[in-house]
Amino acid sequence: MKIDTAWLIIGFVGQAAFGLRFFIQWLHSERHGRSLIPIAFWYFSLAGGVILFSYALHRRDPVFILGQCTGVFIYSRNLHLVYRERRQKANAG
Repeated sequence: MKIDTAWLIIGFVGQAAFGLRFFIQWLHSERHGRSLIPIAFWYFSLAGGVILFSYALHRRDPVFILGQCTGVFIYSRNLHLVYRERRQKANAG
C-alpha cells in the first residue's frame, strides 16, 4: 500500500469517527425524548479530531491544523468537565 493511500484511509477513518458522533447524539436524544449529549459524543469527537489532526499535519494544511487543534482542545476540556462533575457528585453523595 502506498503511503498516500494509507493517509487517505486514515483521513476517512477520522472523518467517519467524527461523523458518527452526530449519529450517537441523535440516537441518545431520541431514546430519552430530549436533546442530550452523551459522553460517547465527546469520545468520538476526540478520536476523530486527533486522527484528523494527524492527517492535517501530514497534509501540512495550516487551516485544517488550526481547526482540528482547537477542536481537540475543546473535546478534551469537555471530557475533563464531565469527569470533574461526576467526581463532585460522587463526593457529595
